[in-house]
Amino acid sequence: MAEKDGQPEGLGRSVVQDGSLVFRDKIYTVTELTGVIKAALETAFPKVWVVGEVSNARKYPSGHVYLTLKDAGASISAVLWRGDAARLKFELKDGLALVCRGKIDVYAPRGAYQLIIEHAEPKGKGALQLAFEQLKEKLRAEGLFDPARKKKLPLLPKKIGVVTSPRGAALVDILRTLDRRFARVHILIYPARVQGVGAAGDIVAGIEYLGGRPDIEVLIVGRGGGSIEDLWAFNEEIVARAIAACPVPVISAVGHEVDFTISDFVADIRASTPTAAAEMVVEKEEAFAERIDNFRRRAEQVLRFAVQEGKHAVATLAQHRIFQGFRMRLMSLGQTVDEIEERAWDVVRGEQRRIAEAKAKAVFWEAKAGSLLGRRLADAAGRAALLEEKIAGGFRAFLSERAAAWERLAAALQAQSPLGVLKKGYAVVWEKAGRTPIVRIDEVRPGEDVVVSFHRGEFAATVGDVDARAKVEEKIGESSRQK
Repeated sequence: MAEKDGQPEGLGRSVVQDGSLVFRDKIYTVTELTGVIKAALETAFPKVWVVGEVSNARKYPSGHVYLTLKDAGASISAVLWRGDAARLKFELKDGLALVCRGKIDVYAPRGAYQLIIEHAEPKGKGALQLAFEQLKEKLRAEGLFDPARKKKLPLLPKKIGVVTSPRGAALVDILRTLDRRFARVHILIYPARVQGVGAAGDIVAGIEYLGGRPDIEVLIVGRGGGSIEDLWAFNEEIVARAIAACPVPVISAVGHEVDFTISDFVADIRASTPTAAAEMVVEKEEAFAERIDNFRRRAEQVLRFAVQEGKHAVATLAQHRIFQGFRMRLMSLGQTVDEIEERAWDVVRGEQRRIAEAKAKAVFWEAKAGSLLGRRLADAAGRAALLEEKIAGGFRAFLSERAAAWERLAAALQAQSPLGVLKKGYAVVWEKAGRTPIVRIDEVRPGEDVVVSFHRGEFAATVGDVDARAKVEEKIGESSRQK
């Protein structure tokens, strides 16, 4: 082809089409052509919404995320720059249906066009809900929801930590409930933002500070109700991991009864409301005293049952034929046991009367003195509780002493039992007809049938020779010399 004016012959000049200058006859370099295409695409699509399925999603150390959006007919490369990727609440995974807003760009080194994503959300499901489900599944797989790792609440904590907003209604509900149920508990409050930017960091700082104090026995973390956006700080991964790592039991008290957060699943106990959390952490004083009374009654029942079992065992043993000659001795021992038991219950009834009188006096003076003497009555109640504990301790010592005496009597009885002798390898010879033990040599005759009993088992025999002059000492000595 011949050239004309520095251009191939036959190529025309430029023309104007639809108001745009189109260089039909110009020879472009690759870079120039790519620049024209890039400008045309960016002008044609300054902002565009695209829906597609995520494929080949990869996050690089730089923080940028590269992926492919595809549907049944085509695919397009896409990228989220680090800042936009950091604002996503959920994780981009292959197969996720995504609705994206962005702009078209041309990547010149490869001559490929791509979508620069500025905003993305899951199709058909909110971003926050998806982020919640993804983090929940991740922490569940790590075992952070496992009931085996949950810590138990202390029975009656002396100092409670609370991480919440100092201006929220949740704190008022917690303090009012704790004061009503058990006024003498000590409360330490860590003020924290519970909503908005920086709230998760404040909550984590509060958990780490209060959880690290040796005097804090239980921790309440929470706030009042709100939307999923309001409660989102308690769905953050850093908050969940701080709760899981806290050395003291944590109660999650976020929102209302219908609200659930990641903190609820990780915490040792989930409370439906802040008020419910306060009710969980301490019992009413009356309920606590009732539990003590129940424990005391159960202890008395166990002791009574143990004594009855011992008496039954003695009665059963007394019916054995070996003990026919010891009946009177057993009856005497049984009488001694009855006397010990009666004396023990006399002491119990006496102490119960003293406790009842002390409680009656406390009630009387409380009604008479009114609220002005409330503190003094509380002190008196404390002393009464201390006295009750001392009395209970004395009673336990008394019962322990009596139990030891009973064990000594039982051991003495066992030492004299012929059964103990039989266990050593000796035997008892019975008259076969009357089953009467033969205790002297002159009670047996040659040819007489007898029964020989060991500790386990017996056999029948017929007497052969009878030697009234034989001495067992000589036979034992001769046996020892042979060995």
